[in-house]
Amino acid sequence: MPKLQGTGTAIVTPFKSNGAVDEHALRELVDWQVKSKVEFLVPCGSTGEAITMTRGERRRVIEIVLEQVNGRIPVIPGTGTSSTMDSVLLTKDAKQAGAEFVLVVGPAYNKPTQEGYYQHFRQIVEECDIKVVMYNVPGRTAGNILPETTLRLASEFKKHIIAIKEASNNFEQIMQIINHRPKDFAVVSGEDSLTLPLITSGADGVISVIANEMPKEFSDMVRFALKGEMKKAQELHYKMFELMKLNFIESNPIPVKTALAMMGRIDENFRLPLVKMTKPNKEKLKKVLKELKLVK
Repeated sequence: MPKLQGTGTAIVTPFKSNGAVDEHALRELVDWQVKSKVEFLVPCGSTGEAITMTRGERRRVIEIVLEQVNGRIPVIPGTGTSSTMDSVLLTKDAKQAGAEFVLVVGPAYNKPTQEGYYQHFRQIVEECDIKVVMYNVPGRTAGNILPETTLRLASEFKKHIIAIKEASNNFEQIMQIINHRPKDFAVVSGEDSLTLPLITSGADGVISVIANEMPKEFSDMVRFALKGEMKKAQELHYKMFELMKLNFIESNPIPVKTALAMMGRIDENFRLPLVKMTKPNKEKLKKVLKELKLVK
């Protein structure tokens, strides 16, 4: 994969009623995603509730996804935590499981300086020797990786830091990265509803939540946009727009897992502190899913 491009699904982690990972449901989700022609999969991210899983569970989920994908598309597991040391250990676990790429979020809660971000990613790269996709999501981490820091890392570690998932929702910031990035450094959207306008500004794709529910349609939209077929891309974008927004009416991944449960693909189970969706919001979600013919 010379350059990260297209749609990667930030795949949910199905749980059984006793809280254990539902391996059978996860394998079926993986097969559906691959058959729907998404370009890559991202297990153990925010949407995968990785923050509530043990190190062993995260490794097992990564192993399951890699086994089920069986080389058909790239797998980019999330291995970032608020601790650089723990992020290194999780990244080594992913590499030992067979991953060639990892997604590393900027540390949450710590609120590092820009030099702290730089040293965090530098240490992971130097200790693990693996390709890294950075992930900037200030809404979850309470800290913003500035363009200067992203570009510094992209320039100094060209063979290892290959992309950034940008979820700052700051168009000026993202365009600054696009404008000054090294040749093969990819910029992918971290916000489904902003993917189309970001691609028109030069972005390369998305790591997506809605691709859990509509993998074929959303990845088609991204491919149309990347090819410049904007009318087709816009039609699909607006067809899915309400669901994109409803996926965040409560904390992600509550709505998307609720939708997948309504679609009969997983059981409606979460790990605390996440809880089931409120009834009024669930009715709103069900209405849109019916309109999209995803449920009866």
